[in-house]
Amino acid sequence: MTDPKFEIQMLHDRVMVKTEQETEERRSSAGIVIPATVTMANRLVWGEVCAVGANARLVKAGDKVLFNSDDQYEVEVGGQVYLVMRERDLHAVATPQTEQGTGLYL
Repeated sequence: MTDPKFEIQMLHDRVMVKTEQETEERRSSAGIVIPATVTMANRLVWGEVCAVGANARLVKAGDKVLFNSDDQYEVEVGGQVYLVMRERDLHAVATPQTEQGTGLYL
């Protein structure tokens, strides 16, 4: 007998995010190579929203968001690690085009 499959539905203003893993080295603006094993204090990370609760107003599944991953809850589903947080813990949402943009692009 196989285990039943359950669909995950986020509650209230909760958001489930899959983080983008930094598996390779990166370069600073001055050209200095920073190994992937180096962690930087207070560094915000990008992730993709996978699920949102009914009261989340500004994000939807598929959005790319900026957040602090240090103080968030982790959950493993199907071998993939996700973070669960409140919508208010997100710092920014990357959108293709806005009326009042910052002039910064990914």
